[in-house]
Amino acid sequence: MKKLLCASASPALALLLLLAPAAAADAVFPPGARVGMVPADGLTVAKEFLGFETEDKKVKVGIAEIPSAAFTAVATAVKEGKTPPTGPKPEKFETAAGSAYITTDTGKDGTTNIQSYSLIIPGTDLFSGYVIAQVRGDAAKPVSDEAMRKMLASATIRKEVPVAEQLGLLPFKVSELSNFKTVRTLTPRSTVLLTDGTEETTLDGAPYMVIGVVTGTPAQPEDRGRFAQQAAATIPGLRDARITSNEPLRIEGTPGFETRIDAVTGKNDTPVTVVQWLRFGSGSALRIIASATREDWPKAFPRFRAVRDGIDPR
Repeated sequence: MKKLLCASASPALALLLLLAPAAAADAVFPPGARVGMVPADGLTVAKEFLGFETEDKKVKVGIAEIPSAAFTAVATAVKEGKTPPTGPKPEKFETAAGSAYITTDTGKDGTTNIQSYSLIIPGTDLFSGYVIAQVRGDAAKPVSDEAMRKMLASATIRKEVPVAEQLGLLPFKVSELSNFKTVRTLTPRSTVLLTDGTEETTLDGAPYMVIGVVTGTPAQPEDRGRFAQQAAATIPGLRDARITSNEPLRIEGTPGFETRIDAVTGKNDTPVTVVQWLRFGSGSALRIIASATREDWPKAFPRFRAVRDGIDPR
């Protein structure tokens, strides 16, 4: 292809084409993850955890999100020379996401050598990226230190995960989003947040919904009311909470429970109304928590109910 282009282009353009480097490989983001990288040869997206692994599972690279303050803490410790006096010390390491910090160590599992890496990379105001990798010496396709460092150097961040990608990983289908502005997975493959605010402003009064699955639900219908009350008591961010109703109902033909709560939340003690819906199944329940300020409640509640009624099992 380059020969054909060079034959018809000017000599200067032809020279530029010949000297241009091949396009860099694109970073791969495991489904639902905001941290990604270019996997080394032999590694593919893992099926049982967030990250990458070889076919024999003896080389693993896990990724996670941690509080943004964690990166600042490491950077400050390195700058001020306050890293731990013993053990591996973090070193500055350049990545596609920017200057990061890497720690390496060696060990053994019996007689098998193990090389370990941990990497913390800058993210956003909400999170930092964290990568932990382990290379066993008995891997069928060993990954060299050079190849692993090249992989880690490609680590990058995406600020948003496509909504369809997030929803496609959940154990239930959400067909109605009621025009919520932000959709964010809270627990991979388990829990999702819908809100008109951001992850930071949710507890300051913006209408929001948290949808997930809880296990260990009571087998007997008469125990569901008590279970609903106990679950409602664990909703985070509420103060001076008072349950105003706790009643059974059917949701799309399935037995459920509705619990309503009045409370205050956020830095300014904003009065809110919260509803918890439980939709019981076999040994588990779909749990929906929805909250809005008292002022916004009349407009928000129909939206909450529309989302609730648009959820189906997979």
